[in-house]
Amino acid sequence: MIPLMVGFLKLSQHKAHGTSLVALVFTGLSGAITYSLKGSVDIAASLLLAATAIFTARAGAHYAHALPEWKLKKAFGAFLIFVSLLLLLKPYLSGIISPTTGFVKIVVLLTTGVFTGFLSGMMGVGGGTIMVPAMVLLAGSGQHIAQGISLLAMVPAGGVGAFTHWRLGNVAEGLLVGLIPGVLLGTYLGGTLAHLLPDYILRIIFAIVLIWTGFRYVKTPVQ
Repeated sequence: MIPLMVGFLKLSQHKAHGTSLVALVFTGLSGAITYSLKGSVDIAASLLLAATAIFTARAGAHYAHALPEWKLKKAFGAFLIFVSLLLLLKPYLSGIISPTTGFVKIVVLLTTGVFTGFLSGMMGVGGGTIMVPAMVLLAGSGQHIAQGISLLAMVPAGGVGAFTHWRLGNVAEGLLVGLIPGVLLGTYLGGTLAHLLPDYILRIIFAIVLIWTGFRYVKTPVQ
């Protein structure tokens, strides 16, 4: 969403991040409702993640606002490459790390919320790219439960980040009228298409797109 808004709609990097985060709050809400109706949401885990993420999301938005545009673009590119590596390595990590339980699991969830909240506020993205692997690998959650937890946790965390971006003038309000319905429709269509492709093919295609986009952003000239 962010590269499209910057490349085609000619938004600044800062406005693209803020506008994206506003739209993603609605995606998270819609997805969380869908997952909860199927019993795939752990409300307690979502609350633990959101408890720290709501504070760091605000900090992340302020940090993004303070960066020069070229630095924010480079940081966004590096983030995309990191996410793509997580996607590619995901099948090989599950057997290496032992899931946590009890008090340690609570600490893992709170700590994950710290990092994902900040990245969400800074990068204008949902925190699922970090939350889901952390919950599957470290907290022992199933894939569907982890995705449901992530979606629910990002509603308050993303909302705080989006509100902060709006206060800082980083939201193109005129785009939201079309963007929010489009994102909701795209989420449904994308989810339907995703189930028609094998998991590893979907993961590789997405990783290639992210790496290509990430390197384009990393090569942003210093200004």
